[in-house]
Amino acid sequence: MSLRDRLAGAGVIIEPRVVDATVEREGGISHDTKDAIKRNIHYLLIEDMGAELDSATDGLSLRYSIEAKLHDLLNQETTPLSAEDKREIIVDVIDNILGYGPIEVLLNDPTVTEVMVNNPRKVYIERAGKIYLTDRHFVDEAHMLRIIDKIVAQVGRRVDEASPMVDARLPDGSRVNAVIAPLAINGPMMTIRKFSHNPFTAEDLVGFGTMNERVSRFLDACVRGRLNILISGGTGTGKTTLLNVVSAYVPDDERIVTVEDAAELRLNQEHVLRLESRPPNIEGKGQVTIRDLVRNTLRMRPDRIIVGEVRGGEALDMLQAMNTGHDGSLSTVHANSPRDALARLETMVLMSGIELPVRAIREQISSALNVIVHLVRLRDGTRRITQISEVEGMEGDTIVLQDIFYFDYSMGVDEMGRFRGHIKSTGLRPKSMRRLEDLGVKLPQETFEYEPPAHR
Repeated sequence: MSLRDRLAGAGVIIEPRVVDATVEREGGISHDTKDAIKRNIHYLLIEDMGAELDSATDGLSLRYSIEAKLHDLLNQETTPLSAEDKREIIVDVIDNILGYGPIEVLLNDPTVTEVMVNNPRKVYIERAGKIYLTDRHFVDEAHMLRIIDKIVAQVGRRVDEASPMVDARLPDGSRVNAVIAPLAINGPMMTIRKFSHNPFTAEDLVGFGTMNERVSRFLDACVRGRLNILISGGTGTGKTTLLNVVSAYVPDDERIVTVEDAAELRLNQEHVLRLESRPPNIEGKGQVTIRDLVRNTLRMRPDRIIVGEVRGGEALDMLQAMNTGHDGSLSTVHANSPRDALARLETMVLMSGIELPVRAIREQISSALNVIVHLVRLRDGTRRITQISEVEGMEGDTIVLQDIFYFDYSMGVDEMGRFRGHIKSTGLRPKSMRRLEDLGVKLPQETFEYEPPAHR
């Protein structure tokens, strides 16, 4: 029995011109015909192997079974197919069943750092800081919605008309954001911020030019000396990556509690407790916010508290934790500069609903934070630490910041448009160094030797 006859018998109506089309396109059948065959074979595969797909425990043997069944189904197909067409159909159907459909190959590509699905027919990627349009696409909106549902269901979340926006994560920690109708006018949208299968190390960031050896040694000393560090920067500048690298400096004998919206941090220490916020259920109940989790960490006897990102009222609880004996805490915040990061913290404390005088908030911030590390994604696509500032206290109503390291833009760009500049020391020795030395953490004097800016 042909595929057409089986589908008709199952009540699936197939337009003859779709399945039998043999329009030549780049030496093969049309994309529409190929998509129709993929959709039909996918339907029949689920019909034939439904029970096996649900009960399988061995992923490798299941993949072999699916591949064998697909070969059988393709042998029944009446539309002429080349060997390359058959191979593409088999790979895509397997990806749809076991993986994430047409974006599976992009997620497995180590050079791709971000996957951006604008609608079912347009999929972009980011590679080396630049955005490119791919030839990957979903069959239709229903196909894309099934993949989104599959992703969010893995972490116990949902997306529907009542909750048309969702944040989730893949098993490897990659961050996922999806928006569907009625908010998404031109079709479902999905953005996936990929994480490397092998987390970056300080040596990797030095190799990329994100920082240099001096900065690496300084951040290592700050973490071991239990200074409170805030990492700031815009979207996609590498804040979470740097937070993960800096967290690796925490000694193995300390109890670390991480708090995140979507669990992304991957720490290798032995004593790590990971907390993840929870959105409300379909009845609007059961929500657990970042602020709830930050408060709860104080009852868990943490040596270190690491908050993936502060974006609301939890800023007050984090500052209070830093000011009540939980030294060495780490977090990130969206901001355009270290000074803007302080202003954002001030605004977020006001969002907590507790009315405090502005001066009291600034005193809390100035006494809680020790170091602000600022990241920028430059025009050439590279991510660089451009400023490291020490919080020195208050002068009147103003928080005093002192730059310890700065990025030298005056070195210009090369013929390829890449920035020649790198991060340099201002020559100023941080006031917190005395505290670090009292704790037995020492840095060589050359770490802070002055490096003058280049002359244009």
